[in-house]
Amino acid sequence: MSQPTTMGAPSSSTAEIEAAAVALQRGADRLRKLSLAQRRKLLDDCIAGVTSQSHAWVERACTAKSIPAGHPARAEEIMTGPLSALRYLHLLDHSLLEIERYGQPRLPGRPYQRNGRLRVPVFPTPHLYDRLLFRPMRAETWMQAGVSAQNLFGSNIERVSGSGRSAGKIIAVLGAGNVSSIPITDTLSKLFQDGQSVLLKMNPVNEYLGPIFEQAFAALIQQDLLRIVYGGAMVGTQLVQLSEVDAVHITGSDKTHDAIVWGSTAAERQSRKRTGDPLLKKQITSELGNVSPWIILPGKYSTRQLYFQAENIVASIANNASFNCIATKMLITWQRWPQRKQFLDQIESILTGIEPRSAYYPGAAQRYARFAGMTPPQTSSNRLPWTLLRDIDPRRQPHLFNEESFVCVCGETAIQADTAETYLSRATTLANDRMWGTLAVALTVPRDLQRRPAGQLDKALGQLRYGTIGVNQWPGVAFALMSPPWGGFPGTTLEDVQSGIGTVHNTYLLNRPEKTVLSSPLTMSPKPMWFSTHRAPEAVAWRLLELYQKPSLWRLPPVLVAALRG
Repeated sequence: MSQPTTMGAPSSSTAEIEAAAVALQRGADRLRKLSLAQRRKLLDDCIAGVTSQSHAWVERACTAKSIPAGHPARAEEIMTGPLSALRYLHLLDHSLLEIERYGQPRLPGRPYQRNGRLRVPVFPTPHLYDRLLFRPMRAETWMQAGVSAQNLFGSNIERVSGSGRSAGKIIAVLGAGNVSSIPITDTLSKLFQDGQSVLLKMNPVNEYLGPIFEQAFAALIQQDLLRIVYGGAMVGTQLVQLSEVDAVHITGSDKTHDAIVWGSTAAERQSRKRTGDPLLKKQITSELGNVSPWIILPGKYSTRQLYFQAENIVASIANNASFNCIATKMLITWQRWPQRKQFLDQIESILTGIEPRSAYYPGAAQRYARFAGMTPPQTSSNRLPWTLLRDIDPRRQPHLFNEESFVCVCGETAIQADTAETYLSRATTLANDRMWGTLAVALTVPRDLQRRPAGQLDKALGQLRYGTIGVNQWPGVAFALMSPPWGGFPGTTLEDVQSGIGTVHNTYLLNRPEKTVLSSPLTMSPKPMWFSTHRAPEAVAWRLLELYQKPSLWRLPPVLVAALRG
C-alpha cells in the first residue's frame, strides 16, 4: 500500500517524541509493579473512557469515510470501533479477575487432544451474554506441538499479573489506518498482556482519531503508560530507531515491514537478507494482511443455504469498502460443481445491489485499475464498483494470488479434479502454496460433510497454514470477538514474513497458539448484523454497544429485538 498523505494533524516534533519516550520509561517501570487490582482499575477507567467517547469516535470515522447518516455501513464503524475495544477490555478484565480468584483464567470449555494437538475452546465466552447473542458460533484454538493442559498459559499469567521480574520496556506501535479499533487494541494487548508501555503512532489515514483516543485512554496517559504521536513514514522511522524503544509492532503492509526491517531500497533489502543482517535489530511483531481465500466445498446445498453463504461472502468483501486485511480476495471452486454458476451469480447479484462505497484509502483507484484490469469510473463521488472476476488462471494473472489488492476486487478460480475429495486436497494446496499470506482462510462446507466423523475435513483444517480458519463463517468475525488469538500462522521469518509474526487479543492468555477454527452452521437466524444485506444493522450495533458499556440483563432484550428486524 502506498504511504498515505496526512489529513491535517501536524507531525509530532523530535522534542515531543523524545519527551514521550522519557515519560514512557517511567511508565514501563511503574507498569511492572502494578498489582492485579491496580491493572483492573486501569481497565475499568478505559471502559469508562471509551463509553464517554463512543459517539464521537463513530461520528469522526463516518465523516472521514463519507458514510452518511442512516447508511448501513455506520454499523461497521460501531462494531469495529468502540464496540470491539469494549469487548477486549471487558474480557481481559474477566481474565484478570479469575487470575485473582483461581490463579488462571477459566476457559469456556475443556481442552482436549486430537491428532497430537491440544484444542482449546475460546468462544462463546461465559461473559457478555455470548451464548445468547452469537449462538450457534463456536471457536476453538489449536495449540502448537508440545503445548499441554499443564503449560497452556506458559509465562503469560506472570506477565499479565506483574509477577515477572523482567525490566520494563517500551514498544512502538505503528497503527493501522483502516479499522479504527486496530491501533488501540494492539496497544492494549502490548500494554496489559506483554507488559510494555506504548508509544503509538497514528496512521495519517485515521489520525483524526488520535484526540478521541487521548480522551478515552487518559488514565493510561496519566500513568505514563501510553503516548500518542502523529506523522508519516519519517516519524515512524524516527520512532523505531529511538534508543529508548525496545520493540516494534506494526499492522500494515509487508512492504512497510520490510522497509523498516531490511532497508528503504530494494538493493539494500536484498543485500541485507542475503547476509542475514537486518537494519532493525529490535524485536518486531506484526500483522500484515492476506489474500484471504474462501474455499467452496462442493455438495448439494439448499436454496436458503446457498444464498446465505453468498451473503456471507459478500459481507466479507464489502465490509469497510473492502479496505480490510481480511477481505476475501479469491474464491476457490470445483469446476465440476453443478451449483457453481448459480452461486457465483448470486454473489454478483448481491454485490450489484450494494451501493458502492467511497474509496477513502489512498491509492485505491490505481490498485483497482491493476487488479480489476480496467480503468476505474471517473466520478466526483470517488466510488469504485464491486468487482468479481470469474475463472481466473493463476498462470496468467498471478498477482491476484500473490498480492493483497486492498481494494474492492475479488477473483474466482476453478480447480479441475475428478472427485470432490481430490478437489479439497488441491484447494488446500493452492491456498497454502500459491496464495500470499497466512492470516485467514474460509471454507463453505456442506452439511453432509460436517456430519461425517472427523476425517477428510479435519485433515484439511489441520493442513491449512493460516492463523484463523472460518468454517461457514467470515474469519474477520474472529478479530472482533477478541477472545481468540489474532495473527498469522506461526513459523514465518523476518526474511519471508507473510502475514506477520506474533498475535494480539487472546484474552485467555494462551501460550503458543497455532490457529483458531471459527465455525457456524450454513445459515443463522437472526441475520448477523455484519451482513451487508441486514436491514437495520446500526440499531443492533448501538444496542450492543450500550450492553457492552455496562453489561446487564436489562440491556439484553433491546439487542435481541433490534436483531430480529434484520
